[in-house]
Amino acid sequence: MPDTTNTFDSSHTMHVDDDYDDAAGYYVDGDPIADTKAPQGPLEERWDTRQFEARIANPANRRRLSVIVVGTGLAGAAAAATLGEAGYVVKSFCYQDSPRRAHSIAAQGGINAAKNYKGDGDSVFRLFYDTIKGGDYRARESNVYRLAQVSRNIIDQCVAQGVPFAREYGGLLDNRSFGGVQVSRTFYARGQTGQQLLIGAYQALERQVAAGTVKCYSRHEMVELIVVDGRARGIIVRDLVTGEIETYFADVVVLANGGYGNVFFLSTNAMGSNVTASWRAHRKGALMANPCYTQIHPTCIPVSGSHQSKLTLMSESLRNDGRIWVPKKKADCEKNPRDIPEEDRDYYLERIYPAFGNLVPRDIASRQAKNMCDEGRGVGPEVDGVRRGVYLDFADAMERLGHDAIAEKYGNLFDMYARITGEDPYTTPMRIYPAVHYVMGGLWVDYDLQSTIPGLFVTGEANFSDHGANRLGASALMQGLADGYFVLPNTIRDYLAEGPFDKVAEDDPAVVEAQQSVQAQIDKFMNTNGTRSVDSYHRELGNIMWEYCGMERTADGLKKAIDLIRSLRDDFWRNVKVLGSAETMNQSLERAGRVADFFELGELMCIDALNRRESCGGHFRGESQTDEGEALRHDGKYAYVAAWEWTGLDEKPVLHKENLEYEFVEMKQRSYK
Repeated sequence: MPDTTNTFDSSHTMHVDDDYDDAAGYYVDGDPIADTKAPQGPLEERWDTRQFEARIANPANRRRLSVIVVGTGLAGAAAAATLGEAGYVVKSFCYQDSPRRAHSIAAQGGINAAKNYKGDGDSVFRLFYDTIKGGDYRARESNVYRLAQVSRNIIDQCVAQGVPFAREYGGLLDNRSFGGVQVSRTFYARGQTGQQLLIGAYQALERQVAAGTVKCYSRHEMVELIVVDGRARGIIVRDLVTGEIETYFADVVVLANGGYGNVFFLSTNAMGSNVTASWRAHRKGALMANPCYTQIHPTCIPVSGSHQSKLTLMSESLRNDGRIWVPKKKADCEKNPRDIPEEDRDYYLERIYPAFGNLVPRDIASRQAKNMCDEGRGVGPEVDGVRRGVYLDFADAMERLGHDAIAEKYGNLFDMYARITGEDPYTTPMRIYPAVHYVMGGLWVDYDLQSTIPGLFVTGEANFSDHGANRLGASALMQGLADGYFVLPNTIRDYLAEGPFDKVAEDDPAVVEAQQSVQAQIDKFMNTNGTRSVDSYHRELGNIMWEYCGMERTADGLKKAIDLIRSLRDDFWRNVKVLGSAETMNQSLERAGRVADFFELGELMCIDALNRRESCGGHFRGESQTDEGEALRHDGKYAYVAAWEWTGLDEKPVLHKENLEYEFVEMKQRSYK
């Protein structure tokens, strides 16, 4: 059993009024929701039980069953390849020019698996426990334990594909640590792990393309979900090269379209990352769960000015050997860091959290970096009168391991930092600051990864299921490949076993309505002829979200944000200007549709954050913290998944609660001290 003694006395803390509802008037209570697919019984047997109980479509029938997969990142590519190999007819869609351009390629640091190659006490249960604890006890036990079980198979799968994981001198796979854990379970390929894993999944996908079981549609963006007789039966896409609107049907639809961090405008996500596929499904009846749970990554290159359109992530793996500090004296913030003596440096994570030090989880490291800068001890150039940066220093590691060893581990990351900043991290400490990176919220799914729309399955970052309120580092790649290679193929077959299904007529009223709604939005964009660019609205929305729904949220700030978002959204629809034509490549039109969805999502994120008057993981409410400034949960009132139902643009969303019950771990206030 893992050590669970890292707790603290919360008797001297701020407490929530159980009868107080900050979000009263912004939403409507709905019926509770529950996951009915997860088996009962011993935790370690549940996944085996579900696999056995799931019905099977025989091989002859599979050739008559079709699957649409939206997204070609790790979750999408793995799912399409595996389902194609199983014999289903698969159509794969991505808006990039190649499946290999999916944002999974940007992941750097590694992928978790409970292999215990280091012999340091790791196990499936410890990975399960670390993930539940890291998510601040806001995830399902059954889903997280399954993820820990499946993690062991992922590494074997990837090695068989030829993924060049780092190896020790003797040839065994190497591991390193990531934040929130005290063991080494992260497999890595220098700072290019996401790229190498995606190449492996892409190879598997292309093998099925060559075999004729998968057909890929690149430069096609999903803009609507087709729901016929209550079931997901297809999608409408826009060909981003020709502008043509196309309709595709299938027996089941799988969304693997990633997260929605770009609602903040500045984030570590690819510029094209968006919420449109998920949001259009939400508007058709798929519940959106925990949208306020946003992960702020502590290890990003700081903002350098208002000219920026995205931020650059420096891998969390750097915290293995780098030490984070700021000057003790405000007067030293302008000095060259090498001129500041050791006794005048505050290694604040090591000071505050001696048990974990620089390897505390991302949410905690991010908040403490903000605290240091808010105290006036930030470093680097001033932006808008404030220094937003802390040092990540490798001097000790260089002395201990030598230049060559550091270069072998992190060389490509150091090179990237040097190219972007013009500074040499081998001789001068890196400057880092938190930035939006990942979202734990997403479409609600049951144990089978099926949404509240029958026939609509959701995988990877697009669903909410595995990370609770905060994701541990190196667990995104783990979930993406687990869902794509091992979970979805074993659960989707239970649904497909009902087939073959009746074909959908192209003139079905539901299809025609969906097509007309897509065309109506395009026509509105092209005919508005306002004065402001799409990007100007997106940037302003992002500023609102970061200021009031970012690293710290308060009731007053969230209410102000909701009013600002609604006002800006109204102005957007009156005054946006989309240049060009709809019948050709038009990136302004692409972005307009995505930003329209971000407005609606941003409002729901603020309502969700307003409703949850507790601090947990990436969601930090100023009204709910300990005397020491740590996050304070309120399990008696908020130990639930918030699943939101769309009721209309100007209507109040309906909140459905899924209660979280813990049988195998004890819910405790989290501490890494």
